[in-house]
Amino acid sequence: MSHNRFGRLFSVTTFGESHGPAIGCVIDGCPPGLEIDPEEIRYELTRRATGKSRHTSQRKEKDEVQVLSGVFEGRSTGTPIALLVENTDARSRDYEEIKRQFRPGHADYTYWKKYGFRDPRGGGRSSARETTMRVAAGAVARKWLNIELGIEIQGWLAQLGPHRTDVHPDWSTVDDNPFFCPDATMVPVLEEYMDALRQRGSTQRSGRPRCADLRQAGC
Repeated sequence: MSHNRFGRLFSVTTFGESHGPAIGCVIDGCPPGLEIDPEEIRYELTRRATGKSRHTSQRKEKDEVQVLSGVFEGRSTGTPIALLVENTDARSRDYEEIKRQFRPGHADYTYWKKYGFRDPRGGGRSSARETTMRVAAGAVARKWLNIELGIEIQGWLAQLGPHRTDVHPDWSTVDDNPFFCPDATMVPVLEEYMDALRQRGSTQRSGRPRCADLRQAGC
């Protein structure tokens, strides 16, 4: 029923909904003495933030991180670290017209089948908004791995639909386009592909019918 907790030695539990007052996480297992800087966490949240291009949700959140526990004088104490981010741009009325529809690119249908009910206001817990706190916790884990073990973590878009990037990643390019694509020459192709999907009103590549209404949930 849960799957809101990840990890064992370093575990993260997330909480909150897309259109609730706030989202947050509790990190357990972070060693003491690690410098915890909210601005470093916010930097990673800014990288994942929506509203920066037409290819993402236009929701714009401030993502100001509040450290509620587990940190004293800027360093971890070894006890659970609680992080909180308030939702400041949640407009539930925007979902009124589609509250009886499933969105094919989201987990609305899966959530409904698992729990028997759903929160149509942005998807509730099934919203991509929930990933904010995974990124926040990941920023802490990423810093510790780098300081203690010299491990650096990088990510990029490898494939979007049928379009695959096979070049060696150019890190200077990854953060300079809305797709996090390591090949600048591919960006116009990805733009055209996304625009075509939007014009068709679908986020699926296949020709299977969309589950557009709760009454058609068996499709």
